[in-house]
Amino acid sequence: QVLESYWLDHDPRHVAEDAVFTMHPTGEEIRGRDAIAKHLAGFYHGALEARAVRTNAIFADGQGVLEARVQGRHTGLFAGVPATGREVDVPLCVTYDVSGGKIQRARIYLLVNVLLAQITGG
Repeated sequence: QVLESYWLDHDPRHVAEDAVFTMHPTGEEIRGRDAIAKHLAGFYHGALEARAVRTNAIFADGQGVLEARVQGRHTGLFAGVPATGREVDVPLCVTYDVSGGKIQRARIYLLVNVLLAQITGG
């Protein structure tokens, strides 16, 4: 239920204060609810104007897996590339650990090479 609610709008109230989200394409770790909320807002409503459209989800014993497609438009700076206005549709997979009714950890697998190819036309 926590993950279902979180996926609707990325409301940070579903994220633990000391949560860690790891961006696996880069190894970057985002630590803490506020930093995670800022990072996601910058991605979905800064670099892009997009949303994650769920294609599949699995839940079991405090863990969840989300398969989705990030769909929208490139509207701001991403990886050094200024806004192009191009449409994006990028595969995404995230695994979550949930405890105490909050997301404790997320491991994010975004195909950044696909995103960059789409925004640069390459």
